[in-house]
Amino acid sequence: MCGFVAGMNCERVSDAQISASLDALSHRGPDGSGTWRSSNRRNFLGHVRLSIIGLSNGVQPISNATQNIHIVVNGEFYDYQKIRSELIADGAVFSTESDSEIALHLYERYGSDGFAQLRGEFSIIILDERKDCLIAVRDRFGIKPLFYALSGTGCLLASEAKALFQLGIVPRWDLQTSFMDSFMFRTSERSVFDGVRSVPPGHYAVFKDGEMRQYRYWDWRFDTHDGLIEDKQAGIQAFRDAFEDSVRTRLVADVPVGCYLSGGIDSCATVGVAQAVHDRPIETFTLHFDNPLYDESALAAKQAGHVGANHNPVMVTRQLLADVYPDAVWHSEIPMVNANGAAKFILSRAVREAGIKTVITGEGADEMLGGYVPFRRDHILAQADANGEARTQELLDALFASNEATRAVFMREGADDPAVLGVRQRLGWVPSIIETYGQLGRILSSFYRDELIEEMQHRNPFTEMMDEQGSGMTQDFGGRLNQSLYLNSKSNLHNFILTYLADRMEMAHSVEGRLPFLDHSVAEVCARLPAHLKIHDRTEKYVLREAVRDVVIPEVYSREKHPFSAPPSEEGDPLMELYEDALASKALDEQSIFDPAKARSAMDLYKAIEPDQRIAFEGILHRIASITIMHERFSMSG
Repeated sequence: MCGFVAGMNCERVSDAQISASLDALSHRGPDGSGTWRSSNRRNFLGHVRLSIIGLSNGVQPISNATQNIHIVVNGEFYDYQKIRSELIADGAVFSTESDSEIALHLYERYGSDGFAQLRGEFSIIILDERKDCLIAVRDRFGIKPLFYALSGTGCLLASEAKALFQLGIVPRWDLQTSFMDSFMFRTSERSVFDGVRSVPPGHYAVFKDGEMRQYRYWDWRFDTHDGLIEDKQAGIQAFRDAFEDSVRTRLVADVPVGCYLSGGIDSCATVGVAQAVHDRPIETFTLHFDNPLYDESALAAKQAGHVGANHNPVMVTRQLLADVYPDAVWHSEIPMVNANGAAKFILSRAVREAGIKTVITGEGADEMLGGYVPFRRDHILAQADANGEARTQELLDALFASNEATRAVFMREGADDPAVLGVRQRLGWVPSIIETYGQLGRILSSFYRDELIEEMQHRNPFTEMMDEQGSGMTQDFGGRLNQSLYLNSKSNLHNFILTYLADRMEMAHSVEGRLPFLDHSVAEVCARLPAHLKIHDRTEKYVLREAVRDVVIPEVYSREKHPFSAPPSEEGDPLMELYEDALASKALDEQSIFDPAKARSAMDLYKAIEPDQRIAFEGILHRIASITIMHERFSMSG
C-alpha cells in the first residue's frame, strides 16, 4: 500500500509542490519515495511507499524497458507470481520484485484489456508517452481511493484530496455533494470538494487532449438463471472455496500479517479461515468499549483462543475517541456520522504500534450477503405473499426487537419522502436502505442553510446514482435483495464504509488493509447464490455461517448481526465537549453548509430525545462537528 500523485500537461507545477504533495501523503508510505518528470516537464509522477512485497527493490515510479511508459500503484495484486511468470515467459523484463510491476507489463502487452486480469485492492496511474495520454485505474469495489481535478488543459491526480491542495487546487465545499451525503447516497464521481472528482470503482479513466473519459472494465452482475447455484451444499462449498482462496492469497506478504477481530461472524470467519491455513499464530486486534451493549471483546477473545490466534484487546475510552477525532476526520476527508471511524483510527494505530503493517479485515460481507437490517427487511417483505401477513409481521417485530443498539438508525421508514417516492416510480418498490437514509437525510438537511435547501429541493441523490449505473440497473437481479445489494455497493460502500472504516483509518497509520470478502471472485460466487442462502428467515449471511461453522465458536455462529458503532454520547462525555466547541466555533459561522443558528439548536434537541434514539440523532452532531473541523483543517474557501 502506498500513495501517489500525478499530473499531465501541468508544467506550472513546481518540484517543490510535488514534494509537498508527497509529504501530505507520507502516512500512506513512510518507507521511501520517488518521482519521475518528463523531459518537457509537463508530466510527472510521484510515489510514497509502504513496503509489503519486494522490500529491497520496489521503488516507484516504474518504467518499461524503452522508458516511454511509466506507472505508480497504490495497493496489492494477488496471484501476481503466476501473472509475473507468464509475462516473463512472454519476454517481459522486470526491474523490481514488487507485485506492482505486473500492471505495467500487462498494459504494455494488452492495453486496457489487461486490467481485468488484476486481482486485489488497487489504484493505478499509467503515463503513456507513446500515446500522449494518462490512464487512471481503480479496483472493482473502490477499496483504494483515486481522485483527480482538471486544471485548465491539464489534469492532476492523487490518492487523497489533501495532496491535490498542495498542487494548487483550492479547497472549497461542493455544496451539492454535501446535500447528497446527508442521504448517504451519491454518485461515484463526486467528492465533498468542489472540482475534485473520483474515478468510479471498476473503471479506468483516460486523460487525453484535455479531456477525461471513463470506461467500465467490470461490473457486479447477478447470474439468476443457468449459473444460479440452487443446491444448498453446492452453494456453501462454492462460497467456502472462494473465500478460503481469497484469505489465503491475502496472507502472502514479506512482512507479518495480522487480523482485525470483533464478535461478529465476518471477522471471526476471516480469522478462523486465516488461522486454519496459516503456519503460525496470527495476531488479532479487538476494540474494547466500556459500554457492554457495544462491546464485543469477550466474544473476540474466545474466538481467538478457539483457533489459536494471539488476542490483543485495544481499550477505547470516550476521552480517547475525542482526542483522536479531529485527526480521524482530517484523514477521512469526509464528514463522520458516528465515532466508529475514530475508533477504527485507534485500532489501526495499535496495530502499527505492535509492528504490523498488514491486516486482514471483515469489511464487505454485509454488502455481499445482506447483513444489514434493511436487507433483511427487504427479504422478509419480498416473501410476504408466501408467508402471510401474520408471519411477516412476526418476523419484522422480531427484527426490530433484536437490534436494540442500532434500531434507531436502521429501522426507519420514509415512504412519504419525495426522494423515496422517486425511487418507487423507478423500481416499483423502495429498498429499505433507501427508506432509512431518505428519512435520516431529510432530518439532517433541515439543518442546512435555506439557500442550499432551496437549490437542492428538486435533486434526488438516489435516482441520480441509479442513472449513473446505466446498464447495471437494467440487469435481471432475480429479486429485491440483489437489487438492494447492488445499489448499496455502488454508493454507500465505497463512498463511506471503505473510506472512514477502512482505507483512510488504516493508512493514517501506514497499515495496509486487505479485504477478502471484496475479492471479485468471492463477489461473483455471491452473485450466483439464491436469496435464501444469503438470508434464511431472519438469519443473515446464512451461507457464510454454514461455510465457516468449523472455524468459529458456537456463540458467533448463532449471533445476529450488530453493526459496528461507537456508543452514543452522554452528559459530561468528552465528545459532548467536542460538539460544544464545534457549535461555538468561528468555523461554523464561516462554512456554507449548515445554518449556524439551526446547528446550535441541535444540542438541545439531542439532550431532549429518548436515550434509545440518540445514536441516530447524534449523527447530526457528528456531521456538524466534522464539517467544522474540515473547514478549519483544510482552510476551506466558503
